[in-house]
Amino acid sequence: MNTLCTARPVAAYQASGTKVTQHSHFSTPVNQADFAEKPQGLSITLAVLCIVLVALTLRPAIVSVGPLMPGLLKTFALSHTQAALLTAIPTLLMGLLALPAPWLARRFGRDRVILVALAVLCVATGLRAFVGSIGLLFLSTVGVGAGIAVAGALIAGFVKASYPKQAAMLMGVYATALALGSTVAAALTGPLAVWASNWRVSAGFWALPAVISFVAWLYIERKGRSAEQSNVTTTPHSMPLRNPTAWLIAVFFACNNFIFYAYISWIAPMYVDFSRTPTSAGLVLASFTLAFMVANPVFGLLSRNEDRRVLLAVSSGIALLGIIATAIAPQAMPFVMIPIIAFGTGGAFTLGMTLPLDNTKTSGEANAWNAMILLFSYVVAAAGPLLMGYLRDFTGSFHPSLWLMVGVSLVMVVLTPFLQPYRARSNVVSTVALQQVPA
Repeated sequence: MNTLCTARPVAAYQASGTKVTQHSHFSTPVNQADFAEKPQGLSITLAVLCIVLVALTLRPAIVSVGPLMPGLLKTFALSHTQAALLTAIPTLLMGLLALPAPWLARRFGRDRVILVALAVLCVATGLRAFVGSIGLLFLSTVGVGAGIAVAGALIAGFVKASYPKQAAMLMGVYATALALGSTVAAALTGPLAVWASNWRVSAGFWALPAVISFVAWLYIERKGRSAEQSNVTTTPHSMPLRNPTAWLIAVFFACNNFIFYAYISWIAPMYVDFSRTPTSAGLVLASFTLAFMVANPVFGLLSRNEDRRVLLAVSSGIALLGIIATAIAPQAMPFVMIPIIAFGTGGAFTLGMTLPLDNTKTSGEANAWNAMILLFSYVVAAAGPLLMGYLRDFTGSFHPSLWLMVGVSLVMVVLTPFLQPYRARSNVVSTVALQQVPA
């Protein structure tokens, strides 16, 4: 972080005993409690392990819907648009529940709220395997989405508060674990359903990782309880609704998630439509999630500073090339083209998750930025599976949906030159202004 070199403004605040940020946009006083949220006695190794176990839980209940789609369509007589809701609802909730998540964290304790969210996810995932009506199917899906949404919205704040110097690395690990959970779910859900001759067994299986993540985070919550009690006063931060960089990040992240959730919902059913077996179509989906997973640490390691625009452009460009090739010839080399799309979107996802941390200084600010960005981006992203399913019902083909993905990906590429961190620009402006102040 850049530090402004001036004595007079800082000295005035130091005399009052108030800690302030030192650039024009973030001028709100910040409580010292924001800087003392690390759970006592928790090593970074154990923290990484717990973060990984939680991340592994946050995608299987969504990704498994694609391989289970034939059984769901048959059991509940769903249209493609209705079936898309099984992915769209969790995605929508990941946006809507990002808004109250920071308040819940302040009111009840961040780690405790994450723990409850994981419990809800576990119960809802298990319940979905036993439902007998469309109403209960969608109700359990709401529970799945709520658990994923709240837990996912608060992980970044935990990382920012506990390990700010390792934030980029830990978010890369987190994104990689999310993708690993997606890959395992994509690869195993179909074979499990075939082995059990019942989609319900395969659906319920994914409640087991949620139990493990609950136990892992229970350890985090107990370690952090004493520290939390000694730092009960935290400063709430409003969402950066007037910050142009926040909106640009939100649009970029929305486009990336629009593509991701549309593809994980419909890759398997689409290639079944293209006359592949369900197992083969599931493997195409697994190749998508695997390439997404590989991209996460690659782009995380390549990104060395806060200005990530070049890598954002590279990752978005890779995704665009793969999407165009797939739209032109969707049945040509799917095990090559689909992973290319995933590699680009996976890199953009890792970098996009880090962008709010690049623009904030405390966990409270990070939570506020995440709340706004997740709210907007996931509400938009929920339209991805729905539009793809609707276009399939309306046209009888997946081809129009693939060209829709081309347009969304093109928007990502266009946005990348404008994603310089706001703090970097404001610090430059502030430094120039301070140089003009007479001594």
